[in-house]
Amino acid sequence: MERSNLHLPRSQPEAQGIPSTAVIEFLNAVQERHLELHSLMLLRHGQVVAEGWWKPYASDIPHMLFSLSKSFTSTAICFAASEGKLSLEDAVISFFQDDAPDEIEPNLSAMRIRHLLMMGTGHDKDTTNNMHQSVDGNWVKAFLQEPVEHAPGTHFVYNSGATYMLSAILQKVTGQTLLEYLQPRLFEPLGIVGATWENCPQGINVGGWGLNVTTEDIAKFGQLYLQKGVWNGQRLLLEEWVEEATSGQITNGDGGASDWAQGYGYQFWRCRHGAYRGDGAFGQFCIVLPEQDAVLAMTSGTNDLQGVMNAVWDYLLPAMQPSSLSPDQDSHAKLAKELEGLTINLPRLQLDSPLEATVAGKEYELEDNDQHWKSLSISFEENEAVVLLSKPDHEYSITLGRGEGVEGTTRLLQEEDKRVVSSFTWQQEDMLQLTMRFIETPFAITSSILFEGDKIILNHKSNVLPDLAEIRGRITELV
Repeated sequence: MERSNLHLPRSQPEAQGIPSTAVIEFLNAVQERHLELHSLMLLRHGQVVAEGWWKPYASDIPHMLFSLSKSFTSTAICFAASEGKLSLEDAVISFFQDDAPDEIEPNLSAMRIRHLLMMGTGHDKDTTNNMHQSVDGNWVKAFLQEPVEHAPGTHFVYNSGATYMLSAILQKVTGQTLLEYLQPRLFEPLGIVGATWENCPQGINVGGWGLNVTTEDIAKFGQLYLQKGVWNGQRLLLEEWVEEATSGQITNGDGGASDWAQGYGYQFWRCRHGAYRGDGAFGQFCIVLPEQDAVLAMTSGTNDLQGVMNAVWDYLLPAMQPSSLSPDQDSHAKLAKELEGLTINLPRLQLDSPLEATVAGKEYELEDNDQHWKSLSISFEENEAVVLLSKPDHEYSITLGRGEGVEGTTRLLQEEDKRVVSSFTWQQEDMLQLTMRFIETPFAITSSILFEGDKIILNHKSNVLPDLAEIRGRITELV
């Protein structure tokens, strides 16, 4: 099937054998089960039959993939192997003689690229933390120093360090980062534009996380695998690779009702119902259903990944019929309206407070805290507030809309500018609530500021991360 370079073709659900009512039921279940989805795109027979973004998330905004990045890293290894740049049977240690331990234990010596791919390196735990903590920033050396307790290939441990090593090996043999290497081989053929990938301190793409693309880009990637490596009539990936990478290469549990215990391939998870997927923390999904000729791409901000999968199995999977259905214009119109109206509502409680005039412009010195925040001040205008938050080496300014989102950028989340939509409301006369949604990421932060005379108490909650410790402050001066 021919498709434009940038966008997948669109179709009504019924034309591809899915009733619009099933998608509506899925959306209702997501809401009822309090699953925070940011986007979805459902494909059947190569056609997009349903797509939606929960405002303020949008179709053109890339989203952090976290470990869904791993499946793209695996794909790069396929290209490199097919070009003869490496073999899955190559010893990992053979690429990094300068970083190897003085004594190479047998299990490390036996570790192959294949073992990195299948998360069967032989480690007892994920190596990533120790790599992060390496003083010299040499993650490869830190990985190779880790004890390998089991014979490679015999013991599954989910290990982002293993995926990083795939990226490091690829850069070693090609002289290019993962991102550079995939550009002409995967991204350009699929029409994926503007992808970015996080680096380690030595300039190697981290591989196991850090890729940022749009929801439609995720869907294209899944469709390529569903089509066994063929895109627009051109073979990009070897069919044997697609079969091998998405089959169970190592046992990771006893099956049952968990989609995290069905076996693991080459940086792909096996699922129930004959499906497979790439996925990432907080609900980033690329689910491929070969038996139904379907792909589902989703981004999210939730810790209940199994809950999202269950909603797919409960509502979407059983609705997929083998042939097209009669048109149902009323249901399709209702679905189109639902998809267009998807929104994560910003809080609108008490829009103002007499206290605004009292606290505006005052600077509050903050007690010592884990975030290293030193001071905070707030100013109010008719429809906006501006919060100034300072650290010893930087001051952050965030503009928030009064009960409405205002989009800006900030480095508050990471040491780079991230798009944020922010609003404020008053929970009560003496308690201000700030909401910040970092719309290129899964993260949202809700902060409450309780004003008690010349003191404040700050509390911060995240949609997916642990709550921060309470922070107290006191007025230092009038500005």
